[in-house]
Amino acid sequence: MFGNLGNMMDMFGKMKDIQARMQEAQQSLSTLTETGESGAGMVRATVNGLKQVIKLEIDPDMVKSIGTSNDDREMLQDLVVAAINKAMETMEPKIREHLRKSTEGLLPNIPGMDLGNMMP
Repeated sequence: MFGNLGNMMDMFGKMKDIQARMQEAQQSLSTLTETGESGAGMVRATVNGLKQVIKLEIDPDMVKSIGTSNDDREMLQDLVVAAINKAMETMEPKIREHLRKSTEGLLPNIPGMDLGNMMP
């Protein structure tokens, strides 16, 4: 009768460990960074593992050449969006690998289980 209670207590203890490790992994995601470029490097966006844009660089020569036309502004906007999207795309595998390493040995290896979905 008490044997099952002991197993449940062990399970709760493991759940607390898992929760703590996941929280640590999530907090450390801010240290991961990835940079995406567009316009042959004229626009560079850097994102972190929390999927936040932390830096945006636009080549000064590009800024000088941008006129006041809608086409020029739209081109710059498109380049900024493209650089951010590229950085986000390349960040995804880094996040998954980081979470896999951070929780290694805590959870059974369940094919198809993606811990990346557990993070905001």
